[in-house]
Amino acid sequence: MSDTPWLLIDDDKTFAATLARSLGRRGIDCVQANDPEAALSQLNASDARRCVLDLNLAGESGLQLLPELLAKQPGLEVLILTGYGSIATAVEAMRKGAVNYLCKPVTADQIIDGFEPDNHEPALRSQPPSVEELEWEHIQRVLAENDGNISATARALNMHRRTLQRKLGKHSRWRE
Repeated sequence: MSDTPWLLIDDDKTFAATLARSLGRRGIDCVQANDPEAALSQLNASDARRCVLDLNLAGESGLQLLPELLAKQPGLEVLILTGYGSIATAVEAMRKGAVNYLCKPVTADQIIDGFEPDNHEPALRSQPPSVEELEWEHIQRVLAENDGNISATARALNMHRRTLQRKLGKHSRWRE
């Protein structure tokens, strides 16, 4: 199906290996990286044209890696995956050059479809978000506005820094 391998960037090695096997059964070769440095190295070595990038890379943001990937490989199509999506991070990902943004759990077929131009429309929810989800989206928006700076975000939210860190940690354990 593809002449060049896809680059899978996820700090969860088991998830990345499982996804690579699933894509391999569909004729797509993959190379894997589990951190930003390995991702940039693999991109140079593989000449990948498509990339699946996890939003949370062991505490680092995939959104910070995205521009670096695109600078090294301008034609690269990057699809962002996350365990807990928010409108703020989806908008930021698209603004920075991602072709799509999907929430885990996803199948290999959904990821393949996510690279198709007709599938770049976000799906609408059938129910309104919960108060927790609205709070999370607001935190993510303010965090993005402060370039990921936890202290500045806590000040902007009028929240103690440790409280904000607990909220961020709680969601990453639940969803990633």
